[in-house]
Amino acid sequence: MSQTAPSLAALQARAETLGQSLPALLAQADQLAATVILGDHGRRRAGMGDEFWQYRPAHAGDSAAMIDWRRSARSDAHFVREREWQAAQTVMLWVDPARSLTFSGEKSRPTKAERAQLLALALSVLLLRGGERVGLTSDHERPRAGRAQVLHLAQLLTAEGETPADFGAPDVTGIVSHGRAVFFSDFLGDPAGVEAALGMASDRGVRGALVQILDPAEEEFPFDGRTIFESMGGTMRHETLRAGDLRARYLDRLAERKARLETLARASGWHYLCHHTGQTAQSALLWLFTALERGR
Repeated sequence: MSQTAPSLAALQARAETLGQSLPALLAQADQLAATVILGDHGRRRAGMGDEFWQYRPAHAGDSAAMIDWRRSARSDAHFVREREWQAAQTVMLWVDPARSLTFSGEKSRPTKAERAQLLALALSVLLLRGGERVGLTSDHERPRAGRAQVLHLAQLLTAEGETPADFGAPDVTGIVSHGRAVFFSDFLGDPAGVEAALGMASDRGVRGALVQILDPAEEEFPFDGRTIFESMGGTMRHETLRAGDLRARYLDRLAERKARLETLARASGWHYLCHHTGQTAQSALLWLFTALERGR
């Protein structure tokens, strides 16, 4: 009985925490998604479907059956009537649960984990509105479409606590062949995990985006004098009396890491974005949504 009571208390505390964070995350994600004007995004592109999209000039190789003769009769050129793409896509998301993402350089800024969760859920809102199927790679349920999936994803994102590890590697076990995927992380750990994940994704015909989320302090390295650097999980610790002397080497290493991630993404047919928690989430969401559309 003495062992059961603490577990029940912990469960109750966790439930109360989820009850507070879940509505806030949903509201923020909906509000963020609403700021992105889809315009000609969404599934508006040529393909199989019933809805008219646009006329285009006929090209060599187009069959006579594809020509819209009524539209062509009003011009000296031939035109093809294109229909809007209607095939739903599957998009899998991985949000790094490692402890390194719990860092924030200032109390006024969100942690990297909070920004990653917000972007992942807001992106899900946009994709689900467009009829796509969305899921998390860590979820044992298959990806689904519809508004109910937003609540399911929000519950998963807020329920997943950080792992004991300081840094994480993308989980590709749940990705769907020939679908799309987005990995959210600071990618400050061993890059071998990212390389392996992108290799497996490419083998399955998956395209997507790497979103590296950093705090401005990690970009600027505003440290000087005596400083103690410690990882969020406490597994690494370094003390120096002259932190300013490390700035140039640190910034070089960070630039190398960014370049490596961008090269890996490009070689795999993916896109890469470095986003700062000091920037607006809207700019990252619009870039990400557009990148996925380009990657169809």
